[in-house]
Amino acid sequence: MNILNSKFAKGLIVVAAVGALVAGSTVANAATKTITCYKGTAVKKVTTAKCPTGYSTTAPKATATKAAPAAAGGSVSLTATYKGTMKMVWSDSAVTVTSVSATGSGTTAGLDALTGTGSAAPSSQCDAISGSGVLGSGANTVKVSFDTTSQGCADAGEAPATVTIKGNAVVNGGTGKFVGATGTLKVTGSFGIKSTAAGSSESDAVTLNISGNITTK
Repeated sequence: MNILNSKFAKGLIVVAAVGALVAGSTVANAATKTITCYKGTAVKKVTTAKCPTGYSTTAPKATATKAAPAAAGGSVSLTATYKGTMKMVWSDSAVTVTSVSATGSGTTAGLDALTGTGSAAPSSQCDAISGSGVLGSGANTVKVSFDTTSQGCADAGEAPATVTIKGNAVVNGGTGKFVGATGTLKVTGSFGIKSTAAGSSESDAVTLNISGNITTK
């Protein structure tokens, strides 16, 4: 027999012995009754007929807990410079940015990285540009896209040339603490086109300055 079974068996023997003594007694003993007493948040169980002074057998009424108010939205300020690499394919009629990867400095609000894609259909030295991207990495990110006023302007009619970017990036929500975020950010920057042959693929340095406020929910 293991130790647990041995203790259990001894317990049964003790209970049986006490039961026999109570049953064989010629004096009737009233059963001992336990009552629960309350005093504010204090609870005490006693075997006396009445609760101690200051205690009552009436339990206090439960107090309803008010739900905490929803956190108010806030505003996150951004004044950052992102520097990195832009990969693109260009021809006489179109420029396709296949990827942008840059690292931010300044007041980034934790949005230290930038990734994105874009395109343009140039017909003059200043043309509308389109593009979308993500600021940040990990759990907290912001989605952005150029609005219709954004432009890219080349300093020459043909490559090699430097293209200056100016316009606005619209905040389209995000992840983590930026879920449902809104706002408009000012964007300026530049990149260079080195290849002189249309249809070339190249990788160039890019700088983007992004500033404004992001409204969080």
